[in-house]
Amino acid sequence: MNRREELIEYIGDEELAPTVDEFLFIEEQLETLRKMPFIVVNRSNPEQQRTTPAAKLYKELLQQYTNILKIFLKITGAEETTETSPLREWLNAKNKVEYR
Repeated sequence: MNRREELIEYIGDEELAPTVDEFLFIEEQLETLRKMPFIVVNRSNPEQQRTTPAAKLYKELLQQYTNILKIFLKITGAEETTETSPLREWLNAKNKVEYR
């Protein structure tokens, strides 16, 4: 079973196959972009730096990837939790307000 089939099975909805394909495409693009430099340093003045187009594209694709992942988690119910994190417990006790 390949990654595409695994994701579709995990999600449990064959109608989301195009979204899974897009997710996998973005994943491949992110892997390619990770191998590229994200910052260019001016040789005559090393304090001058700028981001490369690869860095900007990586940021945009990562946001899309994260959004699709959130959709998948919501569909599968994996993001739902009944546990309260220690941080939330501390905030609730500190502020006498319940955060969710």
